[in-house]
Amino acid sequence: MFTVSGRLDAQSVGELCQMIDAEPAGAEVVLDLTDLVLADRDAVRLLRDCETGERSVPRNWPAYIRVWMADEENHEPWPTAHRRY
Repeated sequence: MFTVSGRLDAQSVGELCQMIDAEPAGAEVVLDLTDLVLADRDAVRLLRDCETGERSVPRNWPAYIRVWMADEENHEPWPTAHRRY
């Protein structure tokens, strides 16, 4: 299990990718984002790719991450001015 806390940005995304890649092939990687405070676009794209690639199991992902991931999939810019969360 990887617990991510604080900020997740381009630099830390690279480090997280290396740690995930170091896990044995076929191993289930749990990403716990309970304490995540801030994420940038690179982080959201990594999280989306990990989840859609069935490489990770999400745990306690904040709602704004889920919304952002959905917007990225639909190619909508973030933030969308007409929405309130």
